[in-house]
Amino acid sequence: MDKEITIEEWHPNWSKQYENEKFKLKEILSEKVISIEHIGSTSIEGLVAKPILDIAIGVNDLEVVNEFIEPLKQIGYEFVYHKEFPERRFFRKGKWRAGTHHLHFYQFEGEHWNNQILFRDYLRNNPDVMREYHQLKIDLARNYRFDRVAYTENKAPFIKKVLQKAKEE
Repeated sequence: MDKEITIEEWHPNWSKQYENEKFKLKEILSEKVISIEHIGSTSIEGLVAKPILDIAIGVNDLEVVNEFIEPLKQIGYEFVYHKEFPERRFFRKGKWRAGTHHLHFYQFEGEHWNNQILFRDYLRNNPDVMREYHQLKIDLARNYRFDRVAYTENKAPFIKKVLQKAKEE
């Protein structure tokens, strides 16, 4: 059984934690990184979130990420191979199923990178949609308290709908 899903009210400290982490990541990852962005629910003021910082890192070529495995290990990140997500490379800081930071490496300005940024910015700029997502997350966390996969899968249709709307506008 999974650990219970806990979501928390948005906390301004998440932005500060992101800035601190971004500074450390820039020092380690050099000029091979094009952009580092705070994504996910902790990046959207007012939105409830699992207390995990999601950070997107844009690179020209995902193959370069192999060079980062050792340096990132030095600051506590573990590479997690996901064959079902060939479009990204993933690192976790913190314990299994209780991570504190997630790094998502994407092709800079590729579809997956753009979707992350588009979704975040759309919620930041559309408070009604953000509140709708806020309520959905609360309901899902209650309905799937011990089922992380179902929680995530049940957010997908909403995210898809928002991305569609954002692309049309």
